[in-house]
Amino acid sequence: MIERLLPAEVACADTHETEAPAGALYPEEAALVATSVDKRRHEFAAVRVCARRAMGALGLPPSPVLRGHRGMPLWPEGCVGSMTHCEGYRAAVLARASEVRGLGIDAEPNEPLPAGVWDVIALPSERERIPPAAPDATHHWDRLLFSAKESVFKVWFPLTRVELGFDEADITFHRGTETSSEGTFTAELLRTAPGVPRSLRGRWLIDDGFAVTAIALPAA
Repeated sequence: MIERLLPAEVACADTHETEAPAGALYPEEAALVATSVDKRRHEFAAVRVCARRAMGALGLPPSPVLRGHRGMPLWPEGCVGSMTHCEGYRAAVLARASEVRGLGIDAEPNEPLPAGVWDVIALPSERERIPPAAPDATHHWDRLLFSAKESVFKVWFPLTRVELGFDEADITFHRGTETSSEGTFTAELLRTAPGVPRSLRGRWLIDDGFAVTAIALPAA
């Protein structure tokens, strides 16, 4: 699914499997989740299996994916990447830094946000453009907005090492028709940082019960 949103130079791997094979983690990865609950360990391992599939697609040997500040994945030298996981879906993407400067992906269940979250994540301008969806809607734009902001953060943070709040990116979704299940979005950043453009462009997709977003920032 995630490959539908990204250019050819990005290696993509995803799975609907909830558990990874036994022994899927390197010892140093396993140590990071040694005290976590089973659900967390399974999703942690499954998404790293996807990451190593993406490495292979780029001709790279498999290697551990450890964590930096705020859980940022640490990718092989000369690469940029992103990972996401939600109930029933895990994905990882990877590209050479010479071709792509930043990557951000996020997948969420296509269902309404929990109570109170919309008020936290949505700017007044976004509330005017993207009213919360009804519970029986086919497109839950509130959830898609959350996903898009997560993708923005995953591009922003590795380039800046600075936190970015939900209120610091203004998202506009673009659709071909009112019933389109995929399209593009624009994120206007409300703060500046060297090396990051003020406007980021991404793609979104609603399919198979998931709301998925992705941004690939081209290399300069």
